[in-house]
Amino acid sequence: MKKILLFIPALLIIINHSVLSCTSAVISGKATPDGRPLLWKHRDTGFLQNKLVQFTGTKYSYIGLVNSKDPNNKSVWIGFNSAGFAIMNTASYNLNNDTIRQSGLEGRLMKRALEECANIDEFEQLLKSLKHPIKLEANFGVIDANGGAAYFELGNFSYEKIDANDPKIAPYGYVVRTNYSTTGVMGLASGYIRLETADDLIRMAVQERRLTPKAIIQDVSRSLYHSLTKVDLYDYSNIPENNTTYVNFEDFIPRKNTSSAAVVQGVKKGEDPMYSTMWTALGWPLSTVCVPVWNHTKTELPSILLYDKEIKDSPMCAMGMEVKNKCYSFNWGIKSGKYMNVNALLNADDSGIIQLLEPFEDKIFKKASAVLDSWRDSKIDASEMEDFYDWVDKEIPAFYKETFNVEIKNK
Repeated sequence: MKKILLFIPALLIIINHSVLSCTSAVISGKATPDGRPLLWKHRDTGFLQNKLVQFTGTKYSYIGLVNSKDPNNKSVWIGFNSAGFAIMNTASYNLNNDTIRQSGLEGRLMKRALEECANIDEFEQLLKSLKHPIKLEANFGVIDANGGAAYFELGNFSYEKIDANDPKIAPYGYVVRTNYSTTGVMGLASGYIRLETADDLIRMAVQERRLTPKAIIQDVSRSLYHSLTKVDLYDYSNIPENNTTYVNFEDFIPRKNTSSAAVVQGVKKGEDPMYSTMWTALGWPLSTVCVPVWNHTKTELPSILLYDKEIKDSPMCAMGMEVKNKCYSFNWGIKSGKYMNVNALLNADDSGIIQLLEPFEDKIFKKASAVLDSWRDSKIDASEMEDFYDWVDKEIPAFYKETFNVEIKNK
């Protein structure tokens, strides 16, 4: 019996490392074509059902990505507020040399930060006020309306700030983090392969002056390149449709347990923080389209991104899950989830999920960017925002029904 009891905690650690694994980046305005900072989180978790929630807040209003199974909305996993402050996290597993850790506290801390903090300095003061041991081991990425962009590698008794604006630390103006911290013990934890992949892709986008929210979602969150093996699953796109082709799908940026991908696009110094935008692929990013939202308290978010009591999820996430199932038709054995049918994503007939999804998604990016540019030239128009959200609520379900024969009841 003792041997069994000793084995279970070790097994739980292995499971947690594989499930709670995210890829992320903090990007300063120096690295983007328009000079606006970006905050990216590609979320891997055991909670595959996600929703967006608009909060009034005690000090600032904010929008956050929340687990659909969090009825009281206690935790936020990426979000931004009316002051232009945005925050997200990745779990780290090499900072603490003890076992003092409480799962879920990251999301509660981020919710508090969105309610209380206007900028990175105020977030740092919040960290200093926390009682030790903090019971956390995580990398927190933040940007603000003053041009700030940084990570805080936070352990039980200390933290280290990693400034994306410091050329000695971030010569290209960005920092990538997965599931280890550079101030921790190297070689432990996980995410080394995913970090190398994301770093390669983002650095090239910086050098080519095309690092935008669209590029991050389509080229990084949907990357099928493996930096260790040099395999690129896009090479399988020359196989005709309906030729099931299973591949081992591990240590790519997207994974079976990826639940969402989001990019918060901040503002330049002097711009109204209300222009901050969160571009969100709510659900498995390989099967869901990206939708932008703005923190305007007089306008409700698109209903497809909100919790629906009947389906107990957001419609967007639920539709994406139905399409995702086409990639995971092999269900024989406990390790079957490691194998994905890449032919369902890409094929020579251009009928793969990604090939059908991205042209439609391009229309969303184009329409939203035009609206956003017009607001920056004058001011935010609440009626235009409502019209855009109404268009999203109409067009996206129609696209999924027509293209994938997937229909989820919408509010």
